[in-house]
Parts: sequence; structure tokens; C-alpha cells
Amino acid sequence: MSAAVAPAAAATPSHVGWGTALAFVAGYVDTLGFIALAGLFTSHVTGNFVLIGKEIIGPGDNVLLKLLAFPAFIAAVAAARLIALALERRRRSAVVPLLWIQCVFLLAYMTAGLAAMPIASTDQGWALAAGMLGAVAMGVQNAQARLELATLVPTTVMTGNVTQVVIDLVDIAAGRAGADAPVVTTRLKKMAPAVVGFGVGAIAGAAAWQVATFWGLLLPTVLLALLALRGR
Repeated sequence: MSAAVAPAAAATPSHVGWGTALAFVAGYVDTLGFIALAGLFTSHVTGNFVLIGKEIIGPGDNVLLKLLAFPAFIAAVAAARLIALALERRRRSAVVPLLWIQCVFLLAYMTAGLAAMPIASTDQGWALAAGMLGAVAMGVQNAQARLELATLVPTTVMTGNVTQVVIDLVDIAAGRAGADAPVVTTRLKKMAPAVVGFGVGAIAGAAAWQVATFWGLLLPTVLLALLALRGR
């Protein structure tokens, strides 16, 4: 275990709670951005590949943002890695710094989104900036999950979690867990809350957009700030 990972584990006393909270943030931000920015996924890039293909075949005016969100996401992951390496050399955890960095970019995303309102096209001006800033914010969370919070379940993409939860539930129901039952049960207790958290976050993000537009990004920002304060 690297010097950076050990402090991170100590900084997260409730891994299930942290995983659920971060999954809520991902579902919330992804859904709000999807509605606000013509189908942009900020938390993961796979969906954007699909939408890029769709819009190239049936041309629309929203393809530029999806194309630029990809390098923005990559740049965020690379920068997060460099920050983590720099802190590792000082024997410090990057958990809290990366949480604060994500907060900053979520606030920048919110500010650019508000400046873009009303959005006529996502491929122009502030709307373009908003989408790229959102991709950066969630790129930081994706990198954080791999680098500093590897003991958590994935919090930004739920496909693997849902697949494993269903397999484990079927094994338990069919009596196939056997000697692995304790391991299966522990895994379920870890993964299921994250799946629920992401789903609740998605619903909350959609509702927040209807009520508060980009101001709704204050909620996940505050939640991340509370995690950062607790992580200290």
C-alpha cells in the first residue's frame, strides 16, 4: 500500500457512507447536466461517445461540447494524478485537496451555466465553458475514486455495481453463495447503498434543475465540502 492510500483510508471512517454520498453527487450532477446541456454526461465519457455518434449521423448543434468534454475530462484525471503524486512524495493524502478542487470546479460550472442562461445552443460561449467545467469536476471525482478511495465501490458509473448486486442477490436466493456467503453479503452492503445513492441523486438532480436551474449545483458542492471537512 502506498503512503498516499493509507491516510486516505484513515480519512474515511465510513466507507459505505462516503461511497453513497459520492454516488449521490455523481448521479445528481450527471442528471442536471444532461437536462441542462442537451444530453451531456459529465460523470463518465462512455455515454458521450454514443451521443457523439448519434449527432454525427443525424447532425445537430450540440456535438462540439461533447467532443471538447472528453479532453477536458482527460486533463482533469491527469491533473488529479499529478497532484496525488506530488502529495504522496510528501507523505500526504490527496483525498481532502481533491475534494476541495472538485468543489471549486463545481462552483465554476454553476457560475458559467448561470451566465449561459437561457441556453440556445450548447456549442457556444458560456454553455460550452459550463459543460467543460462540469466534465473537469467529475473527472476529478473519477480520478479520486481510483487513486485515493480505491476501497470504495465505483461512484460515477453504476453498470458494474448493478450487475454485481443482481448476481449476488440471485446467488443468495438460489442458495449458491455457500461458504462465500459472508463475502457476498458484505459486498452487497457496500454496493447496494451506492446504487441507491446514485438513483436518488439522479432524481434530485432532475428536480433541482426544474426548481433552481444551475443554482442546484450548490447542493452537491456543499456535500463535497462537508466530506472534505470530515476527512480532515
